[in-house]
Amino acid sequence: MKLVKQQVDAYKILGVDPGTNILGYAVLEVHGSNLKVLNFGVFHLDKYEDHHEKLKEIFLQLQEIIESYLPKQLAIEAPFYGKNVQSMLKLGRAQGVAMAAAMTMGLEIQEYAPKKIKQSITGNGNASKEQVAAMLESILKIKITSKHFDATDALGVAVTHFNQTGSITGGGKKHSGWASFIKDNPDKVKSEGS
Repeated sequence: MKLVKQQVDAYKILGVDPGTNILGYAVLEVHGSNLKVLNFGVFHLDKYEDHHEKLKEIFLQLQEIIESYLPKQLAIEAPFYGKNVQSMLKLGRAQGVAMAAAMTMGLEIQEYAPKKIKQSITGNGNASKEQVAAMLESILKIKITSKHFDATDALGVAVTHFNQTGSITGGGKKHSGWASFIKDNPDKVKSEGS
């Protein structure tokens, strides 16, 4: 009798950090408990003067990403509450258009608050964007060279979505939070002067 290993189906998660000037996106492939970054980056929308044109581009560019990678799920960062009502409205529209692009392509959708994402990635809901990026480098075993935190925020929301349904056991050491990560990775800390 021959034993056959149970095949775990791979699937993909699209992470989105909505914005009307810069929108971050990331595509992760999940295979069992392992994550592989297939693509991440930003859409530069500030070149479009008309807000409606920006929304149209969000829709079209996200549908192109979906058609290229065929993710099953969209994980999207929920707008945070700020003092500028106009900015909140624009951000909410960007999020809505991104969700509509995913819905029309049949993706399951889940949104996460910024604090939830930071908590999931670093163990600290008040972590800085730099701390989130450093932790993602460690978790995903990649070098993040993007100068736009919108791309790493999109990676963060995709990993957060995965963390809600599984765990990362990709061979690396797990950290209980930012302090534990820094203890094991002192080279990732920048002094204020650098």
